[in-house]
This record gives sequence, structure tokens and C-alpha cells, in this order.
Amino acid sequence: MPLHTQAQTIVDMLSAMGGPQLNELSATEGREWYESGRVPATEHVHHMRDLDVEGVKCRLYRPNDDSNLGLLVFFHGGGWVVGDLESHDSVCRSLCNKSGIAILAVDYRLAPEHKFPAAVEDAVMVTRWAHANAASLGCNPNRIAVGGDSAGGNLAAVVAQLQIAPLVFQLLIYPVTDARMATPSYEENKNGPVLTRDIMKWFFDHYIGGATDSKDPRVSPIMATDAVIASTPPALVITAEFDPLRDEGEQYAARLSANGVPTSLVRYYGMFHGFLSMADLLDDGRAAHAHAASMMSSVLNR
Repeated sequence: MPLHTQAQTIVDMLSAMGGPQLNELSATEGREWYESGRVPATEHVHHMRDLDVEGVKCRLYRPNDDSNLGLLVFFHGGGWVVGDLESHDSVCRSLCNKSGIAILAVDYRLAPEHKFPAAVEDAVMVTRWAHANAASLGCNPNRIAVGGDSAGGNLAAVVAQLQIAPLVFQLLIYPVTDARMATPSYEENKNGPVLTRDIMKWFFDHYIGGATDSKDPRVSPIMATDAVIASTPPALVITAEFDPLRDEGEQYAARLSANGVPTSLVRYYGMFHGFLSMADLLDDGRAAHAHAASMMSSVLNR
């Protein structure tokens, strides 16, 4: 089916703006470009504060004063090169309010200044810290999940596989699961909209750039063994039809399910990569927020 009319409007608007593609910029220029398009979050959250977790900046969102909340450790997207706490502030506020659980957003180190495995190390460290310090956050150490979008979804999947803390759920939003970039959806959507094959190559060049093989499960979690995948918690995997990452996300969901992991897969037809971050403009973005929050609530608010 074609792009949803709301999605097409956004694509047309971006096209009219012109300018270079992300892959034509340096990492510094790419961050400046990414930041220039931000719209400040306006949704109120009951409580929010920044934390320093062993040198990694994080942000805690709480929906109420309950001292026994479930907790989602959230890793932002941006190809491991761009993005930070502010870029996904709106997403975290929305998920916090809609789910009734706390969210700990992680400002992990970015490439190319900090190549793989720096982001993985930060994700692992903060998740382990969150479990050990859950009570001080007003959260239940037995109700912790990991999640993220795109590169953040990759980090969430990797953390779930490494089993560094008992986790009860993983939220994987159009996740990167296979760095080989060889699926049919990569060919179908190589020129976008929004995310292109060349942009993904730019991300991988900055992130791994010879630091490891693309088949390393810490880069491509789909390459993990059946036994490792079977050990991960229940999952919600969200994909978008017009996204180079569509097939690898759905293939990873199939691997989870085939190995006995309770998995829900939802493809949003007519949508492009990143649509959850544009929920103010897209009905399906709002629907995906509501669906993810509902599933998190059912697991983490027991």
C-alpha cells in the first residue's frame, strides 16, 4: 500500500526543505542538523529528574509517587551517532504517562568518538545499576524492562541477550538487528523515505568501522544462538512498512517466537522509520504509543 496521507505530507515537507542528506555530513554536523529539527516536549510528567549513573547521564520519568513502580530502561535511537535525552524526551513522557510505569532514559556514549562497544557497555552498566538501585528510584527490581527505537532497540535486544539483570519485557521499536543490510526491505526502501541505505551505512561506518565483525551478536542480535534468544524476556516488536529495517525486525520477532519467547509483532502499514517520534503529526504514531504503553502496563504493573 502507499504511504499514509499523513506520512506523505511529512515526506513532502522534508523534501521541500532540501539540504544535504545525513550521510553527506560529518558526525558533528549531523548532530547539529538532527537537533535543529527538534520540537520541545510539552506533555507534563508527574516527576522528572536527571541523574548521573557512574558517569552516564540519565533521566528518570515517574508517573506518580508510588514506591513500587515498574521500570523501563530506555535507549534512544539515532544510529549510535546522533540523539540524546532531549531527542526522545517527548516519547519518554508519553510512554510514562500512558503506561503508568517509570522510565529511565540513557544518554549512552556516541560514535565515532566512542565506537562499539561503548554504547553496549553503557547500556549494560545502566541496566545493571537500575536493578541494583531500583528501590532508591521507587521501583520494583523484579519488574524491569528494556526498550528503545532503532539503534536503541538494538541496544535493548543486546542487553536482553546478555542477561545482566532479570528482565520481564523488551520493547523493540523498528530495531536494528542485522548489520549485514541484506534483507529485501533494504532494497525496497534503499532511497527512503526518511531513512535510506546510505544513511544506515553512514551509521555503521561510524559505529563499528572495523571495530568488530557485522555478525557479532552485540551488533547483530539476530546472529545469537537459539539458546541465547530463548533466554530473553517477552517482547513487543514494532515495525514500519516503508523502512529498510522492517524485515530484520520482523525476522528477529520470528526468531524470538520460534524459540518460545512470547512475542507480539505489529507492522504499521503506510508508515516510515521514526514515525513514533512524530506522534504529534501521525495518528499511527499515537496508536503505537498507546499499544506499547498498554503492553508495558500489562506486564510491569502486575
